[in-house]
Amino acid sequence: MNTPQVHERKPIPGITDLLAISSGKGGVGKSTLSANLAVALARQGLAVGLMDADIYGPNIPGMLGLSEKPTVTQSGMLVPGQAHGLKVISMGLLIERGAPVIWRGPMLAKMINQFLFQVEWGTLDVLVLDLPPGTGDVQITLTQSAPLTGAAIVTTPSALAIEDVRRGVGMFRQTQVPLLGIIENMSVFTCPTCRHTSALFGEGGEALARTFDTPLLGQIPLDPQLRLCADTGMPLVVAAPQSPASQALVQLAQRLTTALAGART
Repeated sequence: MNTPQVHERKPIPGITDLLAISSGKGGVGKSTLSANLAVALARQGLAVGLMDADIYGPNIPGMLGLSEKPTVTQSGMLVPGQAHGLKVISMGLLIERGAPVIWRGPMLAKMINQFLFQVEWGTLDVLVLDLPPGTGDVQITLTQSAPLTGAAIVTTPSALAIEDVRRGVGMFRQTQVPLLGIIENMSVFTCPTCRHTSALFGEGGEALARTFDTPLLGQIPLDPQLRLCADTGMPLVVAAPQSPASQALVQLAQRLTTALAGART
């Protein structure tokens, strides 16, 4: 099996940190988490961009209530959309809603590089990259093209998740991208009636972090409001800032800010 080579990575002028949010498989809530995390970072006073790198399944615009197509400057740069204090670019803003993207690897790589280097990002403290699931062409392009400050892997606490996480950990370590840690999503569910807390999907987050010798950055509880907010274009950290999930996301944003600073030095 070929190991991805580490290429010379080109910095993006004006952007301090590039944070990749990854997952070994779909269905773990990565994009919802990425959108809320980016907003939480912005609400800390940081200048934040959000790049939807999931070209085949671009869900970020809907989660943020964005629909207006980006304009293009005279120099050919895309002007990102703006929502909830973020600058946002996504394939979902460039195509008709529901239109399929049927591209091979070279076209994906071209679009990813356009999103990185031909968007008028301006000055940002952090650009959050919402990666597609797995370890495919998009991930390879990003790890080869841009100097990622660090990456975090989103997983559920299921014991079955270990192999999915293993692949993600291996990819980032082989491509020399600092692994900042693991984020456990849907960690527990609290009954709204009796307030009993249940670990519906197991309690594997801490074990996964120990297995891969990496920090457990946060445990985000299962909150039905999170999905409802995503469906209506309103991030949970804005709509219900006092909810346990929102508070966990804010704490995660604070930990990632510290982790990024550490990875930068």
